[in-house]
Amino acid sequence: MRGVIMESAGVVRVEERDDPRIIEPTDAVIRITTTCICGSDLWPYRGVVPVHHQVMGHEYLGVVEQIGSAVTTLHVGDHVVGSFCISDNTCEICRAGYQSRCVHGEFVSQHIGTQAEKARIPYADGTLVAMPGKPDADLIPSLMATSDVLGTGWFGAVAAGVGKGSSVAVVGDGAVGLMAVLAAKQLGAERIIAMSRHPERQQLAREYGATDIVEERGDAGAERIKQMTGGLGVQCAVEAVGTEQSLMQAVDATQPGGHVGFVGVAHEGVALPMDKMFAAEVHLFGGPAPVRRFLPELIQLVWDRKINPGKVFDLTLPLERAAEGYKAMDERTAIKVLLTL
Repeated sequence: MRGVIMESAGVVRVEERDDPRIIEPTDAVIRITTTCICGSDLWPYRGVVPVHHQVMGHEYLGVVEQIGSAVTTLHVGDHVVGSFCISDNTCEICRAGYQSRCVHGEFVSQHIGTQAEKARIPYADGTLVAMPGKPDADLIPSLMATSDVLGTGWFGAVAAGVGKGSSVAVVGDGAVGLMAVLAAKQLGAERIIAMSRHPERQQLAREYGATDIVEERGDAGAERIKQMTGGLGVQCAVEAVGTEQSLMQAVDATQPGGHVGFVGVAHEGVALPMDKMFAAEVHLFGGPAPVRRFLPELIQLVWDRKINPGKVFDLTLPLERAAEGYKAMDERTAIKVLLTL
């Protein structure tokens, strides 16, 4: 089969890989119908984290081709959405709603790589969710978003305590940040402030429910939000970038007693100044999103056409042109790239 390999920073190729096969009775093999490039894929692409001949991809839609003898909730021919984290969905941690930290968990990006024609999915019953049927073509981008960015943005909003009447700031205007805006609207937020400097992303944020746009960053951005909220700050903030500046911007924009949900992937060198955190007196909660917890609800919202997260995909390319997609996202000429097979 064909699959995307990142040979080294900035070097992306599509190469022949071995076809997957059933190894454990809990496995399923799926034919991938759609995949995409994630903002987190840019960390190795830019050399922020080391990479050498790495299989790529962790967001995916597919059709079940084979199932192991212990798989009970899926059937050959099912159209499925998969989480970017493998989970059995039965362990104590999964039952508490944190499937991204399952005792049997692993990241799909580590060893599986779904920017490919096929994939073996361990713990298929706990990782894959069957759609109600074969999806209409126009729903594909939105269903693709549920596999990661929508679920991650949704978790960010939930972690930030967003509810009916909340005031919310979203730091980050990439796909996850835009999905956090959508989620905040769906969860009942009254005021949603999107922090963005890019007109096309600002427009999409407004379509998803943003009531205000703030272009300033860092201390200036936090101060602008306080000016807009009577000097208090927002009740809830979602951080969707992964840098120290973005996280502190979210913290500084939040009023004492408020909540910050962080879902941006942080890397080495990102640290929190504990004196400022002590003085801020905010709740801080986040990490890798337990997308599997939200998948059934999010798939149904898309299927019923109540939300349209697929608008975050503004460039579609065939798998063989994946390198162009990485370049476009790196240069910020695309928000998120859909890869077709």
